[in-house]
Amino acid sequence: MVILIGGVSCTGKTVMAQKLLEKYKIPYLSIDHIKMGLIRGNKYCDFSATDSDIEITSKLWPVIKGIIMTNIENGQHIIIEGCYLPPEQICDFEPTYLKQIISFYLVFSKHYIEKNYISGIIENMNKIEQRIYDGYMSQENFIKLHSQLKELCIKNNVKFFEINDDYEREMNIIYKWIDKEVESKGFYA
Repeated sequence: MVILIGGVSCTGKTVMAQKLLEKYKIPYLSIDHIKMGLIRGNKYCDFSATDSDIEITSKLWPVIKGIIMTNIENGQHIIIEGCYLPPEQICDFEPTYLKQIISFYLVFSKHYIEKNYISGIIENMNKIEQRIYDGYMSQENFIKLHSQLKELCIKNNVKFFEINDDYEREMNIIYKWIDKEVESKGFYA
């Protein structure tokens, strides 16, 4: 079983992956770690951390897809989280693979971002990873990115959860959904 958690930066993907690791005893992999490992460890890497998400996704997706397929083929469980999971590619797996994948995206509504940008998003961006906020993500751009991701999920018929008001309560709904999906895949903690 493979659990894929996608979404824009600072939505709580890594925190969720850590909680799922603790609950199910399944390791998780951050796509950011793969990205930075390639950038820092491969002198032939042809992208940088400052490239667009679209460009980085195009370079990383084939690697991530291969990791997903290998885990399924070996009967191994893994959680993969990151912002480089393209919604338009998730359903491209063969049906035998799709049966073993639980995938979804976390999206913030415009209302949620406007109401919680500083106190709920920026102030919580370091819960797991130590990030330095240098103003790279304006509120307007953050709204735009979430809106674009939501549109991609709808267009590609991919599961997403939109956080609209109460982050903790709405995240608990997602955890319950994950539990049902995990049970349906026959995996029990």
